[in-house]
Formats: sequence, C-alpha cells, structure tokens
Amino acid sequence: MKYVFSPFDPPAALVAGSEERFPVHRIYCVGRNYAAHAREMGLSDREPPFFFAKPADALVPVRDGDEYAFSYPGMTGNLHYECELVLAIGKGGANIAVDHAFDHVWGYAVGLDMTRRDLQAQLRDSGRPWEVSKGFDNSAPLGVIHPASQVGHFERGRIWLTVNGQPKQDADVADMVWSVPEIVAHLSSYFRLEPGDLVFTGTPEGVGPVTRGDVICAGADRLGELGVRIV
Repeated sequence: MKYVFSPFDPPAALVAGSEERFPVHRIYCVGRNYAAHAREMGLSDREPPFFFAKPADALVPVRDGDEYAFSYPGMTGNLHYECELVLAIGKGGANIAVDHAFDHVWGYAVGLDMTRRDLQAQLRDSGRPWEVSKGFDNSAPLGVIHPASQVGHFERGRIWLTVNGQPKQDADVADMVWSVPEIVAHLSSYFRLEPGDLVFTGTPEGVGPVTRGDVICAGADRLGELGVRIV
C-alpha cells in the first residue's frame, strides 16, 4: 500500500517492568463518575454514565519517577487537573456483559484529564461540544500501565492528587458511581471496544486550577505516582 506521506507511529503508553509498549487506539473518558465531584460541579449524584473522547495523540506517557514538563495551553486562564483511574483495554468486544467486563481489561494506570475549565463552562452553557476544552495537545498525561495479571482488578483502592505537596483529591475507587465493569459494559454498548483503547474513569471531588510552576503528583494504590510540572 502506498501513502501520500509516511504513516505516523501509533501513540503508545509505557508498561511497568517491561520494554514493551501499549499501542493506543482511542481514549474515552467518563464524565461525573464520583458523586461528590458531581455535587461540586452543581449536578445530581447519579445519572446514566456519559462519555467523551480525547484524540489518541493527546497521550503523554510518563515514566515512574519522572516529572513531565506540561506547557500551559493557550486560550485558557483556568487550567484544571483531574486525577483518574485509567483502564487499558486488551480484548475487544461490543455489548459486553458486566459479568465478563474484567476479561477485557488488560491493565490499569493513573492519569490526568487536564481541562480548560473556562472553555468547558462556556461550551457547556452554549450547548456546544467540549473538544477544545478536553482534547487539546498533551491533555492526557499517563503513568505506566500495570498489567491486571500482576496488580489484580480494581473494585476499590485509594486514588489521590497533590499540588505542591498539598492534598487536593483523595478518594477510593469504590466511590465511583459506575464501577469498572459497569463502565466497560455501558461504553461497549455505544462503541465496539478494541485492544489499545484507554478509558479514563472519572475524577473525584477536589478539582482545581494550576498555574506555571505548580507541581502535580497523582497516584493510586498499586499503580505508583505520576508527576507533572506546569511550565
């Protein structure tokens, strides 16, 4: 097959304890999946899950112990962090049953859904899509993926975030409105999931702004920490 120009290498995430890479197909995100976060955003506690997407090349793989230099994006004066448990899909499928959902999750990582909050509010209020507030360049920093075969599956486990050493987010995965199996089942009813898909599962309460010079540290039980410095 001939192309007009050479195809791009696929975005790829790092894998814990391995030189192998996890090729990324798509990035899905779950909105308002912690009741307390929904309340802090002025919304109801429980509603059917909804999804949005980031482009795969918004991914920024970050090694354990590294600190990624995140350039403050243009067109915003209110950049927010959102710490999230991320699923790495290793087995495709559509209309996946809740009871079989864990079979499709290859591994887990901790990630950041960086958000231009002011643009998101403007777009939401005008009934327009969120892409420019959520899907901008480098908006998905991701720690190393830990295979489920090594760390198990997540029904509970602490997830947290600090800014300049100060606690900002601290919750348990068990606090999610929709569990990991329910997320996979719901999402697969809208899209056929494919190996290489990532699913950001929502953020706990405590989201807030960061400015240049701030250092974010996000972590989760069994998954280590993810470091980002805003520059």
